[in-house]
Amino acid sequence: MRIGVASLLAFGRRGLTPSSTSVRHLSASMSASHMSAHDKFLFDLNGFVVVRNVFSPSEVASANAAIDANAAKLCAREETGLRNAQEASLHGAAGPRLDMGGMLGWPKPHSDVFRSVLAHPKLIPYITELCGEGYRLDHQPLIVAQNKDSEGFSLHGGPISGDDGQPKGKFNPELQYRSVNGELWTSLLAVSVHLVDHGPGDGGFCIVRGSHKLNFPVPGDVAAGLTPGFEEHLHHPVTKAGDVVIWSEATVHGATPWRAERQRRFALYRFSPANMGYGRGYTELPPHFYDGMTPLQLAAVLPPYATRLERAIVTVEAARDRPDEPAPIKARSAAKKAFDKSLFGTNFF
Repeated sequence: MRIGVASLLAFGRRGLTPSSTSVRHLSASMSASHMSAHDKFLFDLNGFVVVRNVFSPSEVASANAAIDANAAKLCAREETGLRNAQEASLHGAAGPRLDMGGMLGWPKPHSDVFRSVLAHPKLIPYITELCGEGYRLDHQPLIVAQNKDSEGFSLHGGPISGDDGQPKGKFNPELQYRSVNGELWTSLLAVSVHLVDHGPGDGGFCIVRGSHKLNFPVPGDVAAGLTPGFEEHLHHPVTKAGDVVIWSEATVHGATPWRAERQRRFALYRFSPANMGYGRGYTELPPHFYDGMTPLQLAAVLPPYATRLERAIVTVEAARDRPDEPAPIKARSAAKKAFDKSLFGTNFF
């Protein structure tokens, strides 16, 4: 099925899968599988969690082969305005970071592993728990590669920051975390698929544990990596290829220079609650971008609107038992839709 941007947006406004005549309705009482109590505790404590062995060695090899086949598209952040850290800092180094986007739109099989992240049975419980039912892909995902002695990224994010995520003494509604009555919620969630091992001393991703609950902004010199001794507060998760690191963008994070001989590679995604949006790239994607996506993957890339307006929803049960069938939705009363139609000329307000 070929789905262009206009068709996807229309699909999103209807809240139905492309094959709307066979939509499975999801009752309000039905819930997806959740994170374990242990992982919920760790996330609330630290602001991140590592999910081990999400992708098999063969899937990791396929993802890396796809990157190799598209390596000419890697863009080096060489210009001064594109660098992510001061060179003479904890996060800086001579070499530039290499970025590449568009992998969700690559021809099969190169897009397969990257698309699978959108509705992966092992990841759905975490994204649902942290973003809520009906989660959506927010930013366009990207591949990041780093050669030895390439720069990291100065500390950014946090609930007290500017709209660019840089330190500022201001409440930032776009980067928030809450835990209420045992439920977790974050306004923007990062999901990083590690495609190579990240060992002790290698550098790379670092995070300030517990900073998703900050009440004061990160001092500018600390964020820039210019404060001696602050490195003791930076945690570098040790991971294997195929592991996934999930963190709230409300947790202050960054990267230190990559020091290993092997090239660092990871695929970075951001997800948001159903009715929230930060990025806007989905409004400009070419028609072929969505070709071949499964119904659940299409549900994950819908524009932002509330689940009760017949939004297609990604669930563990659907991903496990009927991944190629229309995604579940929450049905809206026919009487309410008819009333909205009489008021606005549309099925939904």
